[in-house]
This record gives sequence, C-alpha cells and structure tokens, in this order.
Amino acid sequence: MGSGIEQIASTQDFDLYAQKFKALADPKRLELLNMICRRGSVCVCDLVEEMDIPQSKLSYHLKILLNAELLHKETRGTWSYYSLNSQEMDRLLSNEICRVINPSC
Repeated sequence: MGSGIEQIASTQDFDLYAQKFKALADPKRLELLNMICRRGSVCVCDLVEEMDIPQSKLSYHLKILLNAELLHKETRGTWSYYSLNSQEMDRLLSNEICRVINPSC
C-alpha cells in the first residue's frame, strides 16, 4: 500500500531538532551565541569575564550549544576557543531569528 511518499523524518530526526531548538531556547545561550558571533573566535577565559557568570554555568551552556552542533570548539594549548557553526545556524534559522544572533545576517 505504498503511496510513493517516503517518510520525511524519523523519531531520531525529531530528537535532533528538539535538542537544537532547546539549546536556542535560553536567553543566556542566545546572548552567548551573539557574543561569539560578533567576536569570531573567542577564548573561554574571555567569555567568563564578559558574560559575568560563573565558569561552571558558562561551561554548562557551552556544552549544550556544542552538543547541538551550534558551535565549533578548538583547543589551543590549555585554552578552548569557540566559534559559531555558521553553516548549521543558517540551515536552522530564519533570517529574522538569525539577526538576533548576528545583526549583520
């Protein structure tokens, strides 16, 4: 009884998108994405100072954004540097929401 229409999404796809949108559903994480976007690549040590939140909270937010594949992480020596995964952000977000994170979008 095939209609010729393939199943477009699976439960795994839904779970993946839910994870990404949950990561974006927090004001602190949106602020963090905006800051990282404006600066390009930023050291976690600078983020602690600018975000004015404890390092443990910052690490928690960064982990969520990394797990959702919204950030890239590069380790240089003992420091971690974060940058926006622009390709993933462009794929997920409308121009209107993109402008919240990156005003030049």
